[in-house]
Amino acid sequence: MFAPLIGQPQAVELLTQAIARNRIAPAYLLAGPMGVGRSLAAQCFVEALFAVYAATPQNRIRQRNHPDLLWVEPTYLHQGKRLTAAEAVAAGIKRKTALIRLEQVREISRFLSRAPLEAPRSVVVIEHAETMAEPVANALLKTLEEPGQATLILIAPSVDSLLPTLISRCQRIPFCRLSPEAMAQVLSQSGHSEVLQHADVLQLAQGSPGAAIAHWQQLQEIPPVLLQTATQRPRSYREALTLARQIDKTVAPENQLWLIDYLQQIHWQQCVEVDRGAEVDRLPLTLLEQAKEHLMRNVQPRLVWEVTLLGMMQPV
Repeated sequence: MFAPLIGQPQAVELLTQAIARNRIAPAYLLAGPMGVGRSLAAQCFVEALFAVYAATPQNRIRQRNHPDLLWVEPTYLHQGKRLTAAEAVAAGIKRKTALIRLEQVREISRFLSRAPLEAPRSVVVIEHAETMAEPVANALLKTLEEPGQATLILIAPSVDSLLPTLISRCQRIPFCRLSPEAMAQVLSQSGHSEVLQHADVLQLAQGSPGAAIAHWQQLQEIPPVLLQTATQRPRSYREALTLARQIDKTVAPENQLWLIDYLQQIHWQQCVEVDRGAEVDRLPLTLLEQAKEHLMRNVQPRLVWEVTLLGMMQPV
């Protein structure tokens, strides 16, 4: 069941043994970086758990339409309606912050108030559990204390991202960043082998295949000529101002934040490659970090890029 999950032997062992020994915990916390297989592990665990009791077709679980499975993800609130990330994109809505909301926790409670229909236990999976505000987490705590015939699976980037009261009621399943070999295997099997040809994208991903794919998709959104120009420090005021105008007009605001991360990676790599005895110029890194802070505070993007690129000009 866990064959698709690559590079996470400890997680596989813990979840496999839980099923083999019939010691299923009331709650699990799958903690680790995004894009390393946490959601896939939850899916495989549910498939294996339900298969113990009945020949449940895997596609029912993967399509989230099994009557004893509730898969919860953060939502956006728009005109009084809750939208998933996919629904927000389809509706062309400018997204802010997606959250696990109080009404969703109430839906979990209602879901678990009935007996399972096909399996001996119900399962609830909560993606990005770290997005719960404290009142919402406290509401979920009541369910964790008395889950009944159910198992809850919380997915979060780290143990520290959740309230201690939640953590204390979960069995922790740790996830780690993948080795280069495991990264190559996952990307090849998922049809993204072209990502392996871009060392800059792999460095940004830091051992996360999901992040590598996301970075690659972001890279495709930016014109190659513009990207190449942006990786070089401007040589004149005119060049800096022209590039700032092009970025403002060509790159969507949400992609500009990614562009800063990409440029920081490029300049950091240049610092690493400098001879040890030479003086390292970290000014571009500092200016780009300031630019990110200003963009996140909704400062006018063109002004942010003008100030940043003028400050990054090559010394004469």
